[in-house]
Amino acid sequence: MTETVIKLENLTKKFGNFTAVDKVNLEVRRGETIGLVGPNGAGKTTTIKMIAKILRPNSGKILIRTNHSDLQDLKNVSSTVIIGFLIDIPNFYNMTGYQLLKYFAKIQRYPKDKLESRIDELLKLFKLSEWKHERVRKYSKGMVQKLGIIQAILHDPEIIILDEPQTGLDPLARIEIRKYIKKLSKLGKTIFVASHMLYEISEVCDKIALINYGKIIGFDTVENLALALGTSEINCVLLNPLPAEKLAPLLTRMVDRLNPYLDQNLDPNTSEIPIRYNPEHQGLKFYFDGKNESKGEILKILVKEFESDFTIVSFIQPRTTQLERIYSKMVKDNTPEGTIKLTGDDS
Repeated sequence: MTETVIKLENLTKKFGNFTAVDKVNLEVRRGETIGLVGPNGAGKTTTIKMIAKILRPNSGKILIRTNHSDLQDLKNVSSTVIIGFLIDIPNFYNMTGYQLLKYFAKIQRYPKDKLESRIDELLKLFKLSEWKHERVRKYSKGMVQKLGIIQAILHDPEIIILDEPQTGLDPLARIEIRKYIKKLSKLGKTIFVASHMLYEISEVCDKIALINYGKIIGFDTVENLALALGTSEINCVLLNPLPAEKLAPLLTRMVDRLNPYLDQNLDPNTSEIPIRYNPEHQGLKFYFDGKNESKGEILKILVKEFESDFTIVSFIQPRTTQLERIYSKMVKDNTPEGTIKLTGDDS
């Protein structure tokens, strides 16, 4: 296992009588990309602002590991050098993009002899080269967001904290940001992403931390969270549509044959039956127990025993849909006291 680089211990932040972050415990290991997900007011930005030293916790600790040390209390560490931050929606002084980045590079102690090439490299990457000497007031919202991401990674930090990095970006820019986050991850960077956009989170993150009422109510991979909650599904696209007159008996046969691998505790709010057919997309949806072995058995049975009924052209377990269901169930079942109503083991 890789070493822990960020550790939150009973981290708590109150605003008067309101507890925004409530005894949060979390460990992030080197090279992991962690998604912090939760409703508005759940405590995401407050947690990140404490890591950024913008807010001070009322109690608890934030421990951090630099390249040459053991875990240290963040209050004793110069975080601007080893951590890059994008905090919510950035607001900049009305300087040019170049002047701002040069200013941040100085604060972050980036080598002067490499500064010009680094700024040009990142401006080109984020398609802002032509705006290098334009004042920020002329930038669109999405361009300001890109500038905020650039200043967060400008000094090549080992730890990168991004709060809603996709805000204001067009679809193409979001794809580019996702690709870059994945590239940083492959370079061994440790990345913490807070976002409402579940698709973006599911695409780039190794683990998901679900936060609600200031508490972490789930922290694991999407697959393991889905397995704990019994919220897994498979989407299967068929070559040809199923005849309407054969649909009901066919679904009955499939449910009977695949029963050992299907979700036995399926929430009726999700579906009344564990296998559904969507004629518009020529697709079958299977709600199953989440086990990889079960997924393999389902595919094997469908191909061998239902060959005369249909031809499968796609068979996938969508991470985004999984995360949506996990998020919906865990947030709905979570109370202000922090209890979670799970049907199985909730450890």
